[in-house]
Amino acid sequence: MKISIIIPALNEEAGIEKVIDQIPKGELLKSGYEVEIIVVDNGSTDKTAEIAKAKEAQVVAQPLRGYGNAYRAGFAKATGNIIVTGDADMTYPFDRLPQLIEVLIANDWDFLNTDRLNKVNPAATTAYVHALGTWALSFIIRFFFNCPFHDSQSGMWIFKREIWKFLSVKSEGMSFSQEIKIEAFTKGFKCGEIPIEYRPRVGESKLSVVRDGLGAMSQILRKKFNGKEKVPDLSFEARANIEASKK
Repeated sequence: MKISIIIPALNEEAGIEKVIDQIPKGELLKSGYEVEIIVVDNGSTDKTAEIAKAKEAQVVAQPLRGYGNAYRAGFAKATGNIIVTGDADMTYPFDRLPQLIEVLIANDWDFLNTDRLNKVNPAATTAYVHALGTWALSFIIRFFFNCPFHDSQSGMWIFKREIWKFLSVKSEGMSFSQEIKIEAFTKGFKCGEIPIEYRPRVGESKLSVVRDGLGAMSQILRKKFNGKEKVPDLSFEARANIEASKK
């Protein structure tokens, strides 16, 4: 088994080295996993790419700005069986990867989301406003799509790479995170969620509460009500392909 860790980065020189160092590559290798780290440089003007290369990460340039655009570029280069995502700012617990991957495999899940809202760390975010907005968006997504996710905006997810080709994720920006979760669940893949600790950020935040919140709400409404965005349900075909690949 091989794990591809995809980290989008825009001017994250303050945190990228610490994030890469936090990944327990030795422990994962001892557990039988190959590991590749892919940092997607989303148009940085600082030393983010230089630092990532010095830490032996594969750096993929994606000058077209946007969270979703960065992830598409990273997924295109990934060769692992399992995809891990997370930000370059030290907020997500990459040191817990062995346990998170074990949960994915033990439960035979196709997609694992992480829940930051189980315990809000006041030092980790300007936090309660963000948490309230995330709770509201997550509630709406559960109501519209019956999704099991309590943190629809979390940026750390782990999933089997083979499901990506069956997902129709169109968002170019921050809404990519919620849309990939909606797609994974509504296409019939096995999804789960576990709580994590959300940690204090290193470096400057790129998130705009109002702009990104409105963008997320707009994307939810389009996904729910715009018939043109609907795609055939490939869950049966997808499941058959995945089961066949295991044999």
